[in-house]
Amino acid sequence: MAEESSKLLLKTSFKSIKTIESIYTGGKVVITDDAKLLISTLDEDIMVTELETGKLVHKLEGDTEIVTTMAVKPDGKHLISASRSLFIHIWDLEKGQNVRKIKAHDAPIIVMDIDKTSTLVATGSADASIKIWDIDKGFCTHNLRGHGGVISAVKFHNYNGKWYVASGADDCQVRIWDLQTRNCVAVLQSHVSVIRGLDFSADGKYLISGSRDKVVNVWDWQAKELRATYPIFETIETVGFLEKNVLLAGKFGAQWQDADIFYTGGDSGLVKLWDLKTGKLIKAQEPEKNSNHTISDVIYVQETQTLAAVTNDQNILMYSLEQKLERVKQIVGYNDEVVDIAYLGEHETHLAAATNSAQLRVYNVETQDCDLLYGHKDMIIALDKSKDGSVVVTASKDKTARIWKIDLENEDQKERFKAAGVCIGHTESVGAVALSRKSNTFMITGSQDRTVKYWNLRDMDLENPDEEYRPKSLYTHQAHEKDINTICVAPNDKFFATGSQDKTAKLWNVDSGELIGTMKGHKRGVWCAQFSPVDQVLATSSGDKTVKIWSLKDFTCLKTFEGHTNSVLRVDFLTAGMQLVSAASDGLVKVWTIKTNECASTLDNHTQKVWALAVRKDEKLIASAGADSVINFWEDITLQEQEEELKEKEELIIKEQELQNFMRKKDYLNAILLALSLEQPFRLLGLFRQVYESRPDNDQSITGSENVDKILSELSSENLEKLLGYIRDWNTNAKHSDIAQTVLHAILSSHTSEELVEIPTAKEIIDGLLPYTDRHYQRIDDLITQSFIIDYTLQAQK
Repeated sequence: MAEESSKLLLKTSFKSIKTIESIYTGGKVVITDDAKLLISTLDEDIMVTELETGKLVHKLEGDTEIVTTMAVKPDGKHLISASRSLFIHIWDLEKGQNVRKIKAHDAPIIVMDIDKTSTLVATGSADASIKIWDIDKGFCTHNLRGHGGVISAVKFHNYNGKWYVASGADDCQVRIWDLQTRNCVAVLQSHVSVIRGLDFSADGKYLISGSRDKVVNVWDWQAKELRATYPIFETIETVGFLEKNVLLAGKFGAQWQDADIFYTGGDSGLVKLWDLKTGKLIKAQEPEKNSNHTISDVIYVQETQTLAAVTNDQNILMYSLEQKLERVKQIVGYNDEVVDIAYLGEHETHLAAATNSAQLRVYNVETQDCDLLYGHKDMIIALDKSKDGSVVVTASKDKTARIWKIDLENEDQKERFKAAGVCIGHTESVGAVALSRKSNTFMITGSQDRTVKYWNLRDMDLENPDEEYRPKSLYTHQAHEKDINTICVAPNDKFFATGSQDKTAKLWNVDSGELIGTMKGHKRGVWCAQFSPVDQVLATSSGDKTVKIWSLKDFTCLKTFEGHTNSVLRVDFLTAGMQLVSAASDGLVKVWTIKTNECASTLDNHTQKVWALAVRKDEKLIASAGADSVINFWEDITLQEQEEELKEKEELIIKEQELQNFMRKKDYLNAILLALSLEQPFRLLGLFRQVYESRPDNDQSITGSENVDKILSELSSENLEKLLGYIRDWNTNAKHSDIAQTVLHAILSSHTSEELVEIPTAKEIIDGLLPYTDRHYQRIDDLITQSFIIDYTLQAQK
């Protein structure tokens, strides 16, 4: 019963407990050697994130210029970054602080590499030079010039105890520099396009270079000879060797156990492994369905034996070498606008998000791990989920709606999300979709072609989902005169409602598709419609900045909620239909109490329009998402706040009883301190009056009690400030001025000017008392003197 009553408690307070935000907007990505931290660039800032949990460790604020490249020491202690400001920044990764800033080159630094001892960093710049820097001491040790263009690749190499640096540039040359003699010892020419990657083999004898001319060259760098040219058949953006690992290589076949294996990544969007000796393709990852991304970089993480592919759509896709390039993790760097969200799973542990992308993103709410579901050819506009969260449907600009079977408990990555069918038939973008509420037997879609379609899902086999399944459309109706923005199905599966840019909402019969009624009254397009879970009413939100509730019996408007300052994009019911939650273009989420028409709470943590809302079944969490790329999770803390308020009231009653007891016992010390802590000036005034009026004969005290005089002389600065404020207020009333100035006399008699100066507001309080001192003129000289002394002391301090 307690749980039920708390569920029906009107919600008035929410707090944002977590967010899912962008961490990468393009550029360089680094993973520390211990595989604990992911470091990525977010515009001019650098985000340091725990790789395992997705928890933000540091946000390193940049110098207002875009970060061009960065590298982390092998020991993981420092990060070195470079930006278009032409400065190198050295960051302490443990503290998240900038420890050094160095003006480096005359043009932006494009690439950098750090040697294995964590001592030196090589920077390659657009000014055609390579500089070597001592990281800890912060000075330049080498300035290497010879290239005729932008430096595009740089790599340290230690061979036979000597240090070398290999560099590549857009002059198509590879150069080898001897750091001992500071001379260029080899110029390797064969490529016909910019060099994008360099690496040395495990034995140190061979250098591979990858270029945008679609080939990898193998060099005997000491002999300055080209040993092999391997066509890769794609524009190469990165190349590197895997460590010599017989067991790992053996997983791809016995013939590769002793091979030197290198990887490539480029415009095909695939990570590929190759044999150095023969140039044969060992393995390429499975292509992601309908993906069109390219790979800008591949990071080899030896600790976990994974290859992390950085894609041009700001995702980091991690492929396991031990599982033959199976995708084992994906990190979404940038969400763009989040246009729709829904909780998934039996326990609603995951959140599906449509984000101006062709891939559906499914986040684990706790860890913020994200799965990418490939299938659509164009961006997803809307989504809906079944009541149990095991099926999700997506509507896209590619004119289709797709069905997905979700099994979040399955440990097999491939079995967790399976394509279960495609609805093909609309002639324009599908902008709205809704699943049946009671069972997964049908779905309704709405399109820019202004039609709604009913799709029969009764023969869909969710036990053995089939991507080739094509549900049949049982009817198609011209529904509105403009784009359809929203569709929702009634809890009993008998009706569905649509909302359109034509300013109307309509109610339809599910079985026949017959129009039952039209709701007219909004002055702008209807963005969202939702059925009440308990009443025969429909809530709609509109571009006219209002939310309306409509009767489904006569289609009249029952209530209008005004308060948003821009288009209301989403609405949903809360608290068994007694409240509404709305989201708008003004960046606010509002909770409304239907009975009173009042806004019970405003949730403000977005900076741009809020497109999407998702309410968890237990209503303890509401998720909101929008154009600022942020997903906010709001926790209902109404019950918690009410319990705290009740507790405070109980404590207040107990303290008030204690105060009465202290006064009865004439325990003035505790009575005064308690009255001050309770901030009860009237009780305090009564106490001082009681003491003053019950003064014994021949008493020499100021207040009527030597004990009270002593208490006033020993008050803390904080309590003294509070009491002086009360005295000022009492003194404005002729009835209380005698007591006020008696207490003031006691304070001025027992506290020096130096003590009063320590009170921040003493000057203002005493100045405020001066106009009223004529009632007790005998104290005015004292007061003026104190005011003057405080004024003088304050001036002297300045």
